[in-house]
This record gives sequence, structure tokens and C-alpha cells, in this order.
Amino acid sequence: MAKLTFKGGIHPYDGKDLSKDKPIKAILPKGDLVYPLSQHIGAPAVPIVAKGDHVLTGQKIAEAGGFVSAPIYATVSGAVKAIEQRRVVTGDLATCIIVENDNLYEEVSYGPCRPLEELTKEEIVGMIREAGVVGMGGAGFPTHVKLSPKEPEKIEYVIANCAECEPYLTSDYRRMLEEPEKIVEGMKVILRLFDHAKGILAVEDNKPDCIAALKGLVQNEPDIKVKALQTKYPQGAERQLIYASTGRAIHSGMLPADAGCIVDNVDTIVAINQAVREGKPLMHRIVTVTGDAIADPRNFIVRIGTNYHELVEEAGGFKSEPEKIVSGGPMMGFALFGLDVPTTKTSSALLCMTGDEVSRYEPSACINCGRCVEVCPGRVMPSKLADFAEHGDAERFLAYNGMECCECGCCSFVCPAKRPLTQVIKSMRKIQLAKKKK
Repeated sequence: MAKLTFKGGIHPYDGKDLSKDKPIKAILPKGDLVYPLSQHIGAPAVPIVAKGDHVLTGQKIAEAGGFVSAPIYATVSGAVKAIEQRRVVTGDLATCIIVENDNLYEEVSYGPCRPLEELTKEEIVGMIREAGVVGMGGAGFPTHVKLSPKEPEKIEYVIANCAECEPYLTSDYRRMLEEPEKIVEGMKVILRLFDHAKGILAVEDNKPDCIAALKGLVQNEPDIKVKALQTKYPQGAERQLIYASTGRAIHSGMLPADAGCIVDNVDTIVAINQAVREGKPLMHRIVTVTGDAIADPRNFIVRIGTNYHELVEEAGGFKSEPEKIVSGGPMMGFALFGLDVPTTKTSSALLCMTGDEVSRYEPSACINCGRCVEVCPGRVMPSKLADFAEHGDAERFLAYNGMECCECGCCSFVCPAKRPLTQVIKSMRKIQLAKKKK
């Protein structure tokens, strides 16, 4: 039987052995909690509290700023200390609500929830919207929008992205291993929205224990299947995941729904399940704190808004001074200037490395080896696109399908000339997307 995969891709060192065998640990924040109003794609949330207000855990503190937006909830009890500009992981200043933790963790009452079978589709989507659920794999797209396609009757597959192909990250792995039933129950919630859809739990085959656990839970569920995908980066990228799981191809001008698919991350599905079955908003997420500079790499259940400094402390601190700190994984994450920033709904990992190999690279001229073309999952020519981008040639960049780049980093990883291909192409894509939006 052919392996379920896509063309291209790479096999970097995965680094997962550092944290994958350690159970998830719940931690409580010690200092102030900082809630950026932009933790998602779309309009920023709008504060509905003021300085001096007392808030409870689970209380809404910011309302969605539009349809493509999401509300934000307090994850501790305490007083609103300020609403002001603070640094976030991107290095930008963003408007944030700061709550002074009173360490009492008093929580609102959520009330009883009706059984899933009694809820209408509109009620289910409304509960997901009200809970502030967004894509927690990194994109942060409001989930209620994704679950409201124009033609819901044409959705044939709901795919749970259980691949976790990014090196070093093990949060989804631990979730699948420790709480697989929450993923299956969350998939059932989503399937209630689409009359003709089947569920696919797409897991890379380097996680046989997770595959076995999930298969055991769905053996009597005819509408849900577990599919083992070939272990390869970027197997978890949306387009590649859809192709590997269903054989359907999409391009940059399409949405997954155009191919009859909905794709959601593991943590997102768990948050959906919690919103609908328990009536609780999104307040927590699992964050992998790892790297060879960390004394005790592991995964933590984190209250959103917790400072990154506290996560490092919980992981035993630094056993040696890191030269490079990355928010996210090494392939698609981005370097941090410091740790005094808050976790958000899209914070997946904190990677601390003793060495910064990339900074020591000296780019040289392209040798036309074709390796970047061979590994590109988007099936474009990264070396050519980078040339066009460097010269500001937007016309040829678009003609050579530059918008099909998924910014996975495979080309930069294999380039013997050490050219920053992904970064250059990414910059040009941003310019073109901004022009299109304007």
C-alpha cells in the first residue's frame, strides 16, 4: 500500500525525544497576566472592562471586533491593572489588557449544557464563536468562520491535523496520548455541522502509540477514520495534509472548503469540544518548552496570558545560556528578542538553543543545483522566485506562481549556498497580499 504523503518535503532532526516522554504538567502563573487584543486573524477584540475592574477566571474581558474576530477571557481572577501597549512575541507593540493575579482563581459559573444531540447547527457555531476558539496550530483564524462555509452541504471531510510535523514540538503528541477521547468527541461535534462529512484523524506514522489509541476509540465510529501519514516535513501544512489524506489538491486561490474539506488542529478540536459540551471558553493551551538550553524540557498546560519567563522557570531554567530563542518550531517559528512577552492562543512552543547556526551562515551565489525545487511541497522554483523578489520583479514573481509558496522553509533548509530563500519569498508575498487587500 502506498504511503499517504505529498511530493517534496524534507526530514530534519526532529528533536522530539527531549520532551515527548514527559506527561503534561499544569502550571499556575505567578505574575500579571497580559492579554493582547489581537490573538487571531481579523479585527482586534474590543475591551469591555476598564482599569480597576475586578474580573473572575472565565469572565469575558474583550468582545469580538467583528465577524472575523474572537472574544478574549480572563484566565485568572484579579483586578484590571491597565489597558496599554505592550510588546508581543513578534516584537510589535499591541494593545493589551493587564490583569493583576490575586492568586485566588475564583471562577465564573458556566451553568449546565444541553446534550449535543439537542443543539442546532447554529447553536453549536454560536457556542464556538462565544468561547473565542481560534486556530491553535499557529494561524489563529477564528474557528466559527472556518466552520461556516458558504456551501456546508459540499463538505465531505473534516480533517484533524494530528501530524505535528514541526521539529521539537510534542504538545499535540502528549494531548493525543493522554486525552485522545477529547479529540474524538470534538470531531463528533464538528461532524454534527456537516450532513455529508466523514472525519479523518491524520497522524504521522512516527506516532504508533497515538495511532493505536485513536483507532481504539473510533473502532465503532463508522464516520471517523484514523489515517497514518508518512513522517515528513511539512506533512501538517494544510494543503499537504489535504492531499495526503484525500488526494485532493488545492492552490493559494482556494480555501479547503472549495475542495470539500475542513481542517482543524488537535488543540482547536479539544477547545471546540470544551466550548460545546462544557460551555467553557478558551483559556488554556499546551506549550512545549524545549531545546538543548532548557534544563527540563516538557509540555505545560498554560493559562493564556502567562509570561514566557515563567515557563522557562517551570522548565528548570537554562542549563546554559541560549544563543537563539524561537517562538514556535525551528522551521516556521520566529526568533524572540526577549522573554518578557505573554503567551497567546497561538503560542505552541518556546525553543531555546545554545547555538545559532543560521546566524553564522554566509550566503553565496546560487549554484543551480535544483535541490530547492526538488523538496518544495508547493511545486514552485524557490531559487527563481527569490531572484525575482530580490529585484522587486513582482510581475515575474506572480507569473512563476510565487503565491503558491507555503513558507515552510524546506528550500532554505537544503540550500547549499545558504540563501535565505524562504524569508525573501515571504517578504514579497506579504507585499503582494497587502496590495491585493488594498
